[in-house]
Amino acid sequence: MAVGLYADHNLNRAICQGLRLRGVDLLTALEDEAARLPDPELLDRATDLERVLLSSDRDLIVEARRRQREGIRFAGVVFVRQRLPIGLVVEELELLARAGSPADFLNSLLFLPLR
Repeated sequence: MAVGLYADHNLNRAICQGLRLRGVDLLTALEDEAARLPDPELLDRATDLERVLLSSDRDLIVEARRRQREGIRFAGVVFVRQRLPIGLVVEELELLARAGSPADFLNSLLFLPLR
C-alpha cells in the first residue's frame, strides 16, 4: 500500500513537482488551505488525512519529538534538509512512499538523506 504525503509550505516546490511527475500521492498544505496552521495543528491535519508530513521546518522536529515522548499519535514526519539536491530528495521520498505503508511511519521522525 502506498503512503500519501503531505507537504508543508516550507518544502521546496520543485520537490513537489518532481514527486507528482513520478505519480506519488502528494497533497500540499497550500492546496488543503492549511498553510497558515501552527505546526501542531498542521501535524494533526496530516494525521487526520493519514498522510506523512514533509517539511524543512526544524520546529516540526521539536513537535514530533514531543509527541513521541508524550505518546501522542501522529502519522509521521520526514524532515528534508534544504540544501540537498532536489533529485536525491525526490528519489528518496518516492522510495519511501512506494515501499512503505502508513503503519511504517506512525509516530516516526525520519531525516533525509536516508544514507
